[in-house]
Amino acid sequence: MVRREWELRGWRAGGGLAAAGGVVCVCLAGAGCSGQVASVRSADGGDPVAVVHRAADRLVAARSAKARTAMEMASGGTRVTIRGEGVYDFVERLGQLTVRLPQDPAGSSEHRPITELLAPGALFMKNRGAGVPDDKWVRVETDSLSDGNLVTGGATDPFAAAEVLRGTRTAEFVERTELAGTAVRHYRGTADLARAARDASGGNKKALAAAAEGFATAEVPFDVYLDDEGRIRKVRHRFSFSNGRDEGTVAVASTTLLYDFGAPVDVRLPEDRDIYAGKIAAGPGEAADGKN
Repeated sequence: MVRREWELRGWRAGGGLAAAGGVVCVCLAGAGCSGQVASVRSADGGDPVAVVHRAADRLVAARSAKARTAMEMASGGTRVTIRGEGVYDFVERLGQLTVRLPQDPAGSSEHRPITELLAPGALFMKNRGAGVPDDKWVRVETDSLSDGNLVTGGATDPFAAAEVLRGTRTAEFVERTELAGTAVRHYRGTADLARAARDASGGNKKALAAAAEGFATAEVPFDVYLDDEGRIRKVRHRFSFSNGRDEGTVAVASTTLLYDFGAPVDVRLPEDRDIYAGKIAAGPGEAADGKN
């Protein structure tokens, strides 16, 4: 078991869930997954498994997009949602999100938004709290995270979310519908993280492989909505892991919305001098290195 803490500025709910700027204290247990590729109902979009497999490549062809994210966490009857908004460059694999944390249980205090920069193999966070100076960034090596940064950042990297679909084993066409005024096809299925890691781009291979070993199961149910060009407009994954405190499983639903394809993206990664190299306050009795 590998223990990680994503410390969302000391926010605690029900003793079983901690969320953002500070975080979810979890024990991620590895588990394998097997199954045969299966397709149900091709409709007019073609074989569902093949269509969903190609979704990540369609995003690269689109070059960039604006993104909205939502991460819902549930444990022991407690549910919280962390929201993000920003832009992502699918060619350079760079993105920037402003992540907003939930209020304290009493609703009396408001957390500062966290600025996150997403890059191949790395996550940079500013305004993280936990003793980090306001003008410094925290760098996290995503390959070292037991969840591959599918959960840790409070938002799933949009391209990693798409590449999870490269591990699709079963998929079915649900319906043609409309999303924010755009005609889309809704597909539902399951993806295997180990398979996704094998087929992923270089920047996500190790992270998805870590997630395959770290989550309670490598099987990820999903719903995805593709436009007529095969681009993801909305994708929702459902992850689960042990919370490390013998209090059962934490259920996570991560949703990514993509729109305004081709939007300009200007992400500048921090200089080494701007990265905090000290200790970061984690949970009681724990600490994490600033560069992880």
